[in-house]
Formats: sequence, C-alpha cells, structure tokens
Amino acid sequence: MKISAVKLYENGFMSQAFALGGEGMDGLDPSVRYRSSLQNYVIDTGDEVILVDTGMPAEAPDAVPDEKAPIYMGSKICDYTDALAALGYKPEQVTKILVTHKHADHTGELRAFPNAVIYASREECRAAELQYPNVTPVDFTDGAYANFEKSQKIADGVYLIEAKGHTAGNSIVIAEDNGLYYMIHGDVTYTDEALYADKLSVVFEDITAARKTLDAVRAFIDGHPTVYLSTHTPLGRENLEAKRITDLHNPPQSIPVGEIAVKQASGKYICTICGYVYDPAENGGVAFEDLPDDWKCPRCKQPKDKFTRA
Repeated sequence: MKISAVKLYENGFMSQAFALGGEGMDGLDPSVRYRSSLQNYVIDTGDEVILVDTGMPAEAPDAVPDEKAPIYMGSKICDYTDALAALGYKPEQVTKILVTHKHADHTGELRAFPNAVIYASREECRAAELQYPNVTPVDFTDGAYANFEKSQKIADGVYLIEAKGHTAGNSIVIAEDNGLYYMIHGDVTYTDEALYADKLSVVFEDITAARKTLDAVRAFIDGHPTVYLSTHTPLGRENLEAKRITDLHNPPQSIPVGEIAVKQASGKYICTICGYVYDPAENGGVAFEDLPDDWKCPRCKQPKDKFTRA
C-alpha cells in the first residue's frame, strides 16, 4: 500500500480561536496563529486507486489573506486533477472515492471522476455537493472498528468510520499498512495542535457528537500506532512523509507561520467553511460589507465572520 498527499494549497494560517475555541475561548490567545494548507490523500492498494476527498472546485477563487480571517488555506499550488497527475495518476485509474464530508474543499472535483464509485455516509449524500449518479450511500453495516461503533470495509485494510459532529454525516478513513494506522480524518480537527490540546474547532453541526468523535479519535490513537493525516495543516503531509506516530502525551513544538503573500482583492468573499463564493455582481451589486450583520452563508449557514476576501 502507498499513501500520498495531494498537495493543493500552501503557506496559510488559522487563528487559535478558530482551531481550539469550539467549547469556549478561555485561555486562548488571539495573537496565536497556526500554519494552514490544503491537501487530500490517495491510497494505492496495488489493486485499486482510492481517493480520500477531492479538494476545492477548480474555478474557486483564491482567498486574499486578511489578518482578521479565522482561517486562510494559503495560495493555490495547482488544481486537484493536476496535483493528482503530479503523483502519477490519471482520472480513469481511480476506482473509489471516500468522502469524509460534504464541504467544497473535500468534494470540489468529484465531477472529474465519473467512473469511480463515490462512498459517503447516507446523511452526507443528501447534500447538494454529492448529487452525482456514481455516489453510493454508506450505512456502516460492518460493525465496530476498534473503539469506533460503526464502520464499513472499503477494501482490504481500508475502512470508512462513522465520526459525526463536524457535519451530521462526517466520517474518517483508516488505512492499515505494515503495523501502522493512517487516520485521514477530514476536519475532526483543523490542526494537530487541537488534537494534542483536546480542543474542538468552532465549526460543527453537532457539538455533542463532535466531542464524542474527538474522544474516540484520541482513545484510538492512545491504543494504536497512528499517523494522523490532517487536511488543513501541513503537519498532515509532514506526518505522512515521516511516518510520524502520534504521541498525545508528547506534543511537538509548533512551527511558526511563515511569510504570507498578499494579492489584490476582487470584491468577492469566500466562505472558509464550505467554499461558497459571494459575488456582488450576482447579488444585485450589494457589497459583502453591506450585508446585514445577521446574514449567513446560504450553503452552510455560517455567519459573516467565517468569510474572507477573494
């Protein structure tokens, strides 16, 4: 088995409040920021090529970094299919796609793989982002996997695990190889610092379920040699490259955020949670700044403060 990171964005940041503040802001420092990026993953079993999530839509505009933004994924490296090609894979080689959840930075290029079978939890399959004829709803009928209550075997050594909270039908993927457990978790945490600190992000559809999932993830990691593969921090691909086993009792020192490149804003704003783009030209010329304070993202219902300039 070979697992690779599909590298899409780099040199971003997220605030500590965004990454760790889901259950309260006490003790958090508004000046602290963590590194951010965007990458998804591909699992090559030798018999099958299995994608885990498919990045942002190719046409999505780059966000413009703003000091007040809760999260900035960084500058685009390349589109998803180009990043996959750089790893040596063509769309027609892909047999299965596992979707951790519905948000656009995880489902953006599902359309590029019409011949692959797409697996997602039945709850997520109701979302607009998953309305494709090749989607197969998953009901997690294979019973427990370790301490997780529900799972579905996708291939030898590859499992989709029910992990609700971030979204109503959120899932994680675990791939077993040579005694290691590679946990591709979507957005159970946005950065590994939250995993070590046992903190939820501010983004969830069900906080009780999100807490239960994070507790289960930490319990699994405590009992299994796990490589933790995140989507929104470069620690995900760094952990993969080093085959770094997560030790919850010895967190690594955070690496400072690097220099952020600034470009001119277009007047558009992009939701940092689901990828929805607010374009004044498509909304009667109303500038984003002039929208009511209680306006919410029409796709994921997040408030205005979850948007950043594009």
